Amino acid sequence: MQELHDAPLAPLTTFRLGGPATRLVTATTDAEVIAAVRAADDSGTPLLVIGGGSNLVISDKGFDGTALRIATTGFELRGTTLELAAGEVWTDAVARTVEAGLAGIECLAGIPGSAGATPIQNVGAYGQEVSSTVTEVVAYDRRTGGTVTLANEECAFSYRHSRFKGDPERYVVLRVRFGLEDAGGLSAPVRYAEAARALGVEPGDRVPLADARETVLKLRAGKGMVLDLEDHDTWSAGSFFTNPILTDEQFAAFHARVRERLGDAAEPPAYPAGEGRTKTSAAWLIDKAGFTKGYGSGAARISTKHTLALTNRGGATTEDLLELAREVVAGVRKAFGVTLVNEPVTVGVSL
Repeated sequence: MQELHDAPLAPLTTFRLGGPATRLVTATTDAEVIAAVRAADDSGTPLLVIGGGSNLVISDKGFDGTALRIATTGFELRGTTLELAAGEVWTDAVARTVEAGLAGIECLAGIPGSAGATPIQNVGAYGQEVSSTVTEVVAYDRRTGGTVTLANEECAFSYRHSRFKGDPERYVVLRVRFGLEDAGGLSAPVRYAEAARALGVEPGDRVPLADARETVLKLRAGKGMVLDLEDHDTWSAGSFFTNPILTDEQFAAFHARVRERLGDAAEPPAYPAGEGRTKTSAAWLIDKAGFTKGYGSGAARISTKHTLALTNRGGATTEDLLELAREVVAGVRKAFGVTLVNEPVTVGVSL
């Protein structure tokens, strides 16, 4: 187990932002993870768990406590059952399942970060969410001091949310198990309209697994959503805001604001999100509120490829990023009466 003091955290995040940690521990086994967590808890030291760093916004002042970087490895396939150690690189794991001819997570290709973070955020893209394939999550329970195995239904998955995200101080994910599908080399049914168009098929059709993965990677790259250290448009957390889910009453008020601002023929994106609830598009809201691709004049700007990504153009500070995020939130609220919620986890700061 490696230990560093006054260690910079910015290089461990996809934003390349944030100050140092008082102490940085890198754990390469589950036992080391548990030992580091227990040591912090026993001494009353604040703990920050870091996986791939793709969903973190860390204060410029850094973190006064122990930052635990989970660098565990483990990829095990038994038939259609996959077990990943929390530190496994997610996009590499997806590629290996595609090579093995198993369907279920192929449309989650290119998402940066670690496997352990996927159930926390209920990671999803292009019509797939990990909640559809996760069977069990093995975690260290800081409240009881023991390891627990939680079945899918115990994880309380919902849109970009889970039991783990709802109680962030309790669980540290160690391993994630998935139930995949052997569909003879074909993908799961393609659910996302944009992906179906790019593949030249109808929603619900299946395609060769490799075609699905490559198409998603191309779509993501076109939006700056595949990490490239040479491209500042990818120095981001991917989608910075979640898509708002509105009650019928809220959606009616929002719809009226849309027509007032954009004309009587204007129709905002609307997708069913459960009884009495409708999901709309955060990217659409941002764009229609006047924050177009490339918006901004400082070191933190909206991506030139996608309005949902806020980026560090190099030399930005966390406060630069937050100022931009707050401007976008205020502008969307003023234009449409909808309050955007940030998707990344904030450490030592807030919007």
